Amino acid sequence: MFPYQIIIGIVLNQKNMKKIRPCLWLNHNVKEAIDFYTSVFKNSKVLNTSYYPKDAPGFGGEILAVDMEIEDQQFILLNGGPQFKFNESVSFSIEANTQEEIDYYWKSLVAGGGETSQCGWLKDKFGLSWQISPAILGELLQDKDVEKAQRVMQVMMKMTKIIIKDVEDAAKHHL
Repeated sequence: MFPYQIIIGIVLNQKNMKKIRPCLWLNHNVKEAIDFYTSVFKNSKVLNTSYYPKDAPGFGGEILAVDMEIEDQQFILLNGGPQFKFNESVSFSIEANTQEEIDYYWKSLVAGGGETSQCGWLKDKFGLSWQISPAILGELLQDKDVEKAQRVMQVMMKMTKIIIKDVEDAAKHHL
C-alpha cells in the first residue's frame, strides 16, 4: 500500500460522499485538471482538498487529492505521479440530448491537446477517454427491427463525432 492511499482513505472519507467514486490518477497536474473539468462541466465543484506535507519527496506542499463533483457524480483526483497512465479500458460516457450538446462536449473535451477517435470516442488532454453519444443511439441500436439497427451501426462505425441526423436518417431509410 502506498502512503497516500492511507491518507486518502482518512482525509477524503467525509460525510455525504458516494460509496463508489472513480479515482483519477494524475501527474502533478491536479489543479490544471480541476480548472479544465470545471470549465467544461458547468455543474461541477470541488468538495474537499488535501495536500502533501511540505517535506514529501517530489510532492512537497502540492495537492494530494481533491474530491470533486461533476454532473452529480463524485470523483477523486489524485496527484500520484508518473507511474500510471489512463487508457481506453476505462471511459466516461456522456449522453447528449441534442447535436449542440454533442458538439459542445466534443469541442471542449478535445481542446488543448485531446484526440478524436471513432464512434463518438475521444481522449481529453489528460488522456482520459470519453464517449459522447446521443441519447437516442442506444434505442436505435437495440431496435427490434434488426436491419434498422444494423443500418444505424454501419453509419455510426464510419463516424468520429456522432451526428444525430445521420443516425436518425439511417434508421428511417435503407442505405
